[in-house]
Amino acid sequence: MNNSILDSSVFQSIKGALAKDNKGSGDILKTEVGNTYTVRLLPAKDPKKTFFHYYQHGWVSNATGEYVAAISPTTFEERDPIAEERYRVRRTGSETEKKKIEAIRRGEKWLVNVYVVNDPVNAENNGKVKLLRYGKQLHNIIVSGIEGEDAEDIGSRMFDLGPNGVNLRIKVEKQGDFPSYVSSKFSMPAAIPEMTDEKAKKIYSEVYELDKVFTIKSYDELKAMLDEHYHCSAVKDEIAVSDKVEPSTSKPVETSKNRVSVENDDEVEKLLEGLTT
Repeated sequence: MNNSILDSSVFQSIKGALAKDNKGSGDILKTEVGNTYTVRLLPAKDPKKTFFHYYQHGWVSNATGEYVAAISPTTFEERDPIAEERYRVRRTGSETEKKKIEAIRRGEKWLVNVYVVNDPVNAENNGKVKLLRYGKQLHNIIVSGIEGEDAEDIGSRMFDLGPNGVNLRIKVEKQGDFPSYVSSKFSMPAAIPEMTDEKAKKIYSEVYELDKVFTIKSYDELKAMLDEHYHCSAVKDEIAVSDKVEPSTSKPVETSKNRVSVENDDEVEKLLEGLTT
Protein backbone atom coordinates (compact mmCIF):
# COMPACT_ATOMS: atom_id res chain seq x y z
CA MET A 1 0.00 0.00 0.00
CA ASN A 2 1.19 3.53 -0.71
CA ASN A 3 2.02 5.69 2.30
CA SER A 4 -0.90 7.93 1.34
CA ILE A 5 -3.88 7.36 -0.91
CA LEU A 6 -5.35 10.79 -0.23
CA ASP A 7 -4.86 13.37 -2.98
CA SER A 8 -3.11 16.45 -1.52
CA SER A 9 -5.53 18.74 -3.40
CA VAL A 10 -8.40 17.21 -1.41
CA PHE A 11 -6.84 18.33 1.87
CA GLN A 12 -6.18 21.82 0.52
CA SER A 13 -9.86 22.08 -0.40
CA ILE A 14 -10.90 20.93 3.08
CA LYS A 15 -8.52 23.43 4.68
CA GLY A 16 -9.83 26.28 2.53
CA ALA A 17 -13.45 25.49 3.36
CA LEU A 18 -12.67 25.38 7.09
CA ALA A 19 -10.97 28.77 6.94
CA LYS A 20 -14.00 30.23 5.16
CA ASP A 21 -16.35 28.66 7.70
CA ASN A 22 -14.42 30.24 10.58
CA LYS A 23 -15.46 33.59 9.20
CA GLY A 24 -18.59 33.51 9.54
CA SER A 25 -29.91 12.49 13.03
CA GLY A 26 -28.13 10.46 10.60
CA ASP A 27 -26.00 7.63 11.99
CA ILE A 28 -24.30 9.53 14.80
CA LEU A 29 -21.59 7.88 16.88
CA LYS A 30 -22.64 7.88 20.53
CA THR A 31 -19.98 8.50 23.13
CA GLU A 32 -20.16 7.88 26.87
CA VAL A 33 -18.20 9.29 29.80
CA GLY A 34 -15.34 7.08 30.92
CA ASN A 35 -14.48 5.71 27.48
CA THR A 36 -12.01 6.46 24.70
CA TYR A 37 -13.14 6.13 21.09
CA THR A 38 -10.69 5.78 18.20
CA VAL A 39 -11.73 7.10 14.80
CA ARG A 40 -10.18 8.39 11.61
CA LEU A 41 -11.77 11.42 9.98
CA LEU A 42 -13.04 11.11 6.42
CA PRO A 43 -13.27 13.78 3.70
CA ALA A 44 -16.62 14.38 2.00
CA LYS A 45 -17.09 13.59 -1.68
CA ASP A 46 -17.05 17.34 -2.11
CA PRO A 47 -14.04 18.21 0.10
CA LYS A 48 -15.44 21.68 0.79
CA LYS A 49 -18.34 20.00 2.61
CA THR A 50 -16.17 17.82 4.86
CA PHE A 51 -17.42 19.68 7.94
CA PHE A 52 -21.02 20.76 8.55
CA HIS A 53 -21.07 23.69 10.97
CA TYR A 54 -24.50 24.44 12.43
CA TYR A 55 -26.46 25.99 15.30
CA GLN A 56 -29.23 24.20 17.14
CA HIS A 57 -32.00 25.26 19.53
CA GLY A 58 -33.18 22.85 22.19
CA TRP A 59 -35.40 22.89 25.27
CA VAL A 60 -37.80 20.80 27.32
CA SER A 61 -41.28 21.32 25.90
CA ASN A 62 -43.63 23.25 28.20
CA ALA A 63 -46.49 21.29 26.61
CA THR A 64 -45.25 17.69 26.64
CA GLY A 65 -42.20 17.62 28.93
CA GLU A 66 -40.13 16.04 26.15
CA TYR A 67 -36.91 17.46 24.75
CA VAL A 68 -37.38 19.24 21.41
CA ALA A 69 -34.66 20.54 19.11
CA ALA A 70 -34.23 22.07 15.67
CA ILE A 71 -31.49 23.46 13.46
CA SER A 72 -31.36 27.26 13.57
CA PRO A 73 -31.72 29.02 10.19
CA THR A 74 -28.86 31.29 11.29
CA THR A 75 -26.74 28.32 10.18
CA PHE A 76 -27.57 29.45 6.64
CA GLU A 77 -27.70 33.17 7.51
CA GLU A 78 -31.50 33.20 7.36
CA ARG A 79 -34.17 34.55 9.72
CA ASP A 80 -34.90 32.49 12.80
CA PRO A 81 -38.15 33.04 14.78
CA ILE A 82 -36.74 31.34 17.88
CA ALA A 83 -33.64 33.54 17.89
CA GLU A 84 -35.85 36.57 17.27
CA GLU A 85 -38.01 35.69 20.26
CA ARG A 86 -34.97 35.31 22.48
CA TYR A 87 -33.61 38.62 21.25
CA ARG A 88 -36.95 40.39 21.87
CA VAL A 89 -37.30 39.01 25.40
CA ARG A 90 -33.70 39.81 26.33
CA ARG A 91 -34.21 43.41 25.21
CA THR A 92 -37.79 44.28 26.19
CA GLY A 93 -39.24 41.34 28.11
CA SER A 94 -40.22 41.27 31.75
CA GLU A 95 -37.96 39.63 34.32
CA THR A 96 -40.30 36.64 34.35
CA GLU A 97 -40.04 36.30 30.57
CA LYS A 98 -36.25 36.62 30.69
CA LYS A 99 -36.03 33.87 33.27
CA LYS A 100 -38.32 31.61 31.26
CA ILE A 101 -36.47 32.12 27.95
CA GLU A 102 -33.27 30.78 29.51
CA ALA A 103 -34.74 27.30 29.04
CA ILE A 104 -34.11 27.58 25.29
CA ARG A 105 -30.46 26.76 24.71
CA ARG A 106 -28.58 27.56 21.53
CA GLY A 107 -25.67 25.24 20.79
CA GLU A 108 -22.92 25.44 18.19
CA LYS A 109 -22.04 22.09 16.63
CA TRP A 110 -20.11 20.40 13.84
CA LEU A 111 -20.56 17.14 11.95
CA VAL A 112 -17.87 15.10 10.19
CA ASN A 113 -17.72 11.59 8.73
CA VAL A 114 -15.48 9.14 10.57
CA TYR A 115 -14.28 5.58 10.14
CA VAL A 116 -14.62 3.83 13.51
CA VAL A 117 -11.39 2.05 14.42
CA ASN A 118 -12.50 1.16 17.95
CA ASP A 119 -15.75 1.74 19.83
CA PRO A 120 -15.20 0.24 23.31
CA VAL A 121 -18.92 0.22 24.09
CA ASN A 122 -20.52 -0.87 20.81
CA ALA A 123 -18.12 -3.14 18.96
CA GLU A 124 -20.58 -3.49 16.08
CA ASN A 125 -19.62 0.06 15.06
CA ASN A 126 -16.02 -0.95 14.40
CA GLY A 127 -15.13 -0.85 10.71
CA LYS A 128 -18.16 1.32 9.84
CA VAL A 129 -18.62 4.87 8.62
CA LYS A 130 -20.36 6.96 11.27
CA LEU A 131 -21.12 10.61 11.92
CA LEU A 132 -19.22 12.39 14.67
CA ARG A 133 -21.15 15.29 16.20
CA TYR A 134 -19.00 17.54 18.35
CA GLY A 135 -18.66 20.94 19.98
CA LYS A 136 -15.92 23.50 20.45
CA GLN A 137 -13.56 21.37 22.52
CA LEU A 138 -13.05 18.80 19.77
CA HIS A 139 -13.31 21.50 17.11
CA ASN A 140 -10.31 23.30 18.57
CA ILE A 141 -8.29 20.07 18.53
CA ILE A 142 -9.21 19.36 14.90
CA VAL A 143 -8.51 22.92 13.77
CA SER A 144 -5.13 22.84 15.49
CA GLY A 145 -4.34 19.68 13.54
CA ILE A 146 -5.37 21.25 10.23
CA GLU A 147 -3.94 24.74 10.42
CA GLY A 148 -2.62 25.30 13.95
CA GLU A 149 0.55 24.41 15.82
CA ASP A 150 0.03 20.68 15.16
CA ALA A 151 -0.57 21.05 11.42
CA GLU A 152 2.99 20.13 10.41
CA ASP A 153 2.77 16.76 12.16
CA ILE A 154 -0.89 16.01 11.46
CA GLY A 155 -2.39 17.98 8.56
CA SER A 156 -3.84 15.76 5.83
CA ARG A 157 -2.85 12.63 7.77
CA MET A 158 -6.06 12.93 9.83
CA PHE A 159 -8.08 12.09 6.69
CA ASP A 160 -5.79 9.38 5.35
CA LEU A 161 -6.84 5.73 5.75
CA GLY A 162 -3.36 4.60 4.72
CA PRO A 163 -0.49 3.66 7.10
CA ASN A 164 0.63 7.30 7.13
CA GLY A 165 -2.73 8.38 8.61
CA VAL A 166 -3.39 9.33 12.22
CA ASN A 167 -6.32 8.42 14.43
CA LEU A 168 -8.31 10.80 16.60
CA ARG A 169 -8.61 9.37 20.11
CA ILE A 170 -11.75 10.84 21.66
CA LYS A 171 -11.41 10.64 25.43
CA VAL A 172 -14.66 11.40 27.25
CA GLU A 173 -14.25 12.55 30.83
CA LYS A 174 -16.64 14.06 33.33
CA GLN A 175 -16.20 17.71 34.25
CA GLY A 176 -18.84 18.82 36.72
CA ASP A 177 -22.21 17.87 35.24
CA PHE A 178 -20.97 17.74 31.64
CA PRO A 179 -18.71 15.52 29.53
CA SER A 180 -15.31 16.94 28.63
CA TYR A 181 -13.22 16.16 25.53
CA VAL A 182 -10.14 18.29 26.27
CA SER A 183 -7.89 15.24 26.71
CA SER A 184 -8.67 13.98 23.19
CA LYS A 185 -5.77 14.01 20.73
CA PHE A 186 -4.42 12.71 17.45
CA SER A 187 -2.13 9.69 17.71
CA MET A 188 1.10 8.84 15.90
CA PRO A 189 0.80 7.59 12.27
CA ALA A 190 -0.29 3.96 12.19
CA ALA A 191 -1.85 1.48 9.79
CA ILE A 192 -5.44 0.38 10.36
CA PRO A 193 -5.59 -3.42 10.73
CA GLU A 194 -6.81 -5.21 7.58
CA MET A 195 -7.07 -1.93 5.63
CA THR A 196 -6.32 -2.18 1.91
CA ASP A 197 -6.36 0.34 -0.93
CA GLU A 198 -9.56 -1.13 -2.33
CA LYS A 199 -11.27 -1.16 1.07
CA ALA A 200 -10.19 2.43 1.70
CA LYS A 201 -11.61 3.61 -1.62
CA LYS A 202 -14.91 1.91 -0.79
CA ILE A 203 -15.01 3.61 2.62
CA TYR A 204 -14.34 7.03 1.08
CA SER A 205 -17.32 6.43 -1.23
CA GLU A 206 -19.69 5.58 1.65
CA VAL A 207 -19.58 8.92 3.47
CA TYR A 208 -22.76 10.81 4.31
CA GLU A 209 -23.78 14.09 2.68
CA LEU A 210 -23.65 16.14 5.85
CA ASP A 211 -25.90 18.98 4.72
CA LYS A 212 -28.67 16.42 4.17
CA VAL A 213 -28.44 14.63 7.53
CA PHE A 214 -30.96 16.85 9.35
CA THR A 215 -34.45 17.88 8.34
CA ILE A 216 -34.39 21.66 8.11
CA LYS A 217 -37.59 23.36 9.26
CA SER A 218 -38.92 26.48 7.55
CA TYR A 219 -39.44 29.79 9.34
CA ASP A 220 -43.18 29.06 9.73
CA GLU A 221 -42.53 25.52 11.00
CA LEU A 222 -40.12 26.83 13.63
CA LYS A 223 -42.63 29.48 14.67
CA ALA A 224 -45.29 26.78 15.06
CA MET A 225 -42.83 24.71 17.11
CA LEU A 226 -42.16 27.71 19.36
CA ASP A 227 -45.88 28.39 19.78
CA GLU A 228 -46.67 24.78 20.62
CA HIS A 229 -43.75 23.78 22.82
CA TYR A 230 -42.79 27.08 24.44
CA HIS A 231 -45.87 29.33 24.50
CA CYS A 232 -48.27 26.35 24.57
CA SER A 233 -50.61 28.31 22.30
CA ALA A 234 -52.05 25.12 20.81
CA VAL A 235 -53.20 24.07 24.28
CA LYS A 236 -54.71 27.49 24.91
CA ASP A 237 -56.58 27.38 21.59
CA GLU A 238 -58.13 24.02 22.50
CA ILE A 239 -59.35 25.42 25.82
CA ALA A 240 -60.81 28.48 24.09
CA VAL A 241 -63.00 26.43 21.72
CA SER A 242 -63.97 23.78 24.26
CA ASP A 243 -67.67 23.37 25.14
CA LYS A 244 -66.70 22.83 28.74
CA VAL A 245 -64.70 25.24 30.81
CA GLU A 246 -63.41 23.37 33.82
CA PRO A 247 -60.42 23.88 36.10
CA SER A 248 -57.42 21.89 34.92
CA THR A 249 -56.63 18.80 36.98
CA SER A 250 -53.35 18.06 35.24
CA LYS A 251 -50.11 18.43 37.15
CA PRO A 252 -47.36 20.76 35.95
CA VAL A 253 -44.55 19.12 34.00
CA GLU A 254 -41.54 18.37 36.19
CA THR A 255 -38.90 19.30 33.65
CA SER A 256 -35.98 18.31 35.85
CA LYS A 257 -37.18 14.70 35.77
CA ASN A 258 -38.09 14.68 32.08
CA ARG A 259 -35.01 16.36 30.68
CA VAL A 260 -33.34 14.35 27.91
CA SER A 261 -29.59 14.62 27.42
CA VAL A 262 -28.12 15.34 23.98
CA GLU A 263 -25.26 13.11 22.79
CA ASN A 264 -21.89 14.90 22.59
CA ASP A 265 -23.46 18.12 23.91
CA ASP A 266 -20.19 19.18 25.52
CA GLU A 267 -20.76 22.92 25.42
CA VAL A 268 -23.93 25.02 25.16
CA GLU A 269 -23.41 28.45 23.63
CA LYS A 270 -24.96 31.66 24.90
CA LEU A 271 -27.16 33.63 22.54
CA LEU A 272 -25.06 35.56 20.07
CA GLU A 273 -25.43 39.27 20.48
CA GLY A 274 -26.62 41.42 17.63
CA LEU A 275 -29.39 39.24 16.22
CA THR A 276 -31.87 41.35 14.32
CA THR A 277 -35.19 40.74 12.72
